[in-house]
Amino acid sequence: MDGLLIDSEDKYTLITNEILEEYGKPKLPWTIKAQLQGRPAPEASRIFHEWAKLPISPAEFAEKQVALQEKHFPTTKPLPGVVKLLKDLQSTLSTDQPVYVALATSSHSKNFKLKTDHLQDVFSVFPESRRVLGDDPRIGKGRGKPLPDIYLIALETINAELRQKGEKEIQPSECLVFEDSVPGVEAGRRAGMQVVWCPHKDLLQEYKGREEEVLAGLTGEHKEEEKSDPEKEAHSLQAERVSHGYGSGKPGEIGDGWGQLLYTLEDFPYEKYGIVIP
Repeated sequence: MDGLLIDSEDKYTLITNEILEEYGKPKLPWTIKAQLQGRPAPEASRIFHEWAKLPISPAEFAEKQVALQEKHFPTTKPLPGVVKLLKDLQSTLSTDQPVYVALATSSHSKNFKLKTDHLQDVFSVFPESRRVLGDDPRIGKGRGKPLPDIYLIALETINAELRQKGEKEIQPSECLVFEDSVPGVEAGRRAGMQVVWCPHKDLLQEYKGREEEVLAGLTGEHKEEEKSDPEKEAHSLQAERVSHGYGSGKPGEIGDGWGQLLYTLEDFPYEKYGIVIP
């Protein structure tokens, strides 16, 4: 959602830089911001504070951050192509080839509300039952992106409805993930899904020459998470899903065609993914 559907990533940068400037620190560089995108808040906070070395505690920083978020988040706007894409996908529900959509975001409930309450015409395409937010209890502790759980849960919200209607469930290989962050791309690939990567132009510059590596989910962002407790891992939702054939839990391969880079969501290539817009 952030940086993909709405311009909230730029708001995050603006807010962070306002606080950094207050303490005479340099602006947040994309070398650091790239590591924060798509990650759960605790992990992103750790990375940021190790870099920033502010003379205030993380709790004090968070307090300032919240105040500025309440000011800036209600001004978010949809990014180019988003409104048309969502309307087009919604229009397929009346055809014999419907496309079901779900929202999977690391953003927690409070911030989600701040960012989207004024954009109900955009977000109404995602039913409440198919919204998986960062503080969703179904996501195990420490199981955020780049681990695949959030996308597997999002798929389950769709399949739960299909089962009730007696319709065939959707497999991960039939899913398409839209992402702007590198950890998010990896999460989608490890869920066994195809991924469209639509990054911020400055993030793309940070990964210049490594685009295919990102699209395969092979940047190595997953390694630190895989050091988690094996016992907890065995009981994770992702492990349960893998045991039932829901994707390998592993990244893809360079050039396997399951990842595509788009510079904008304008003029999305529906035909490439077999999507028929009425």
